Amino acid sequence: MFMIILDFAASIYTVICCRLHRIFCGLSGKVKKGFRFYCVAVMATALVVGTSVTAFAASDPLTVVNNLSDFIFGLIRAVGMILLGFGIVQIGLSLKSHDPSQRANGFLTLAGGVVITFAKEILTLITG
Repeated sequence: MFMIILDFAASIYTVICCRLHRIFCGLSGKVKKGFRFYCVAVMATALVVGTSVTAFAASDPLTVVNNLSDFIFGLIRAVGMILLGFGIVQIGLSLKSHDPSQRANGFLTLAGGVVITFAKEILTLITG
């Protein structure tokens, strides 16, 4: 289970890096500076939110695993929120530049962010 979560997180990281590189290369100087500031602010917020989750140690091994699972799903939720924000920015930029392919990518990023944000709830619904 833990390896599946790590593989999932690695694939999310790869997708985010590819999309950021594709968008970042086509921007002008002022927009690049603003986008850098946005990325740093989002990463700092994700770091603060992700590290504020406390996982208490317990004598029961099942409780320890559940605490670790809650922590990991909290990190995945933070990544989903970042993708949601990034998708909204991408859709806004596409509406400004009238670029349909960027708009499609924005909606896909937005949908992926929603799925990743609610991954724990979706898995709970599937497994019962």
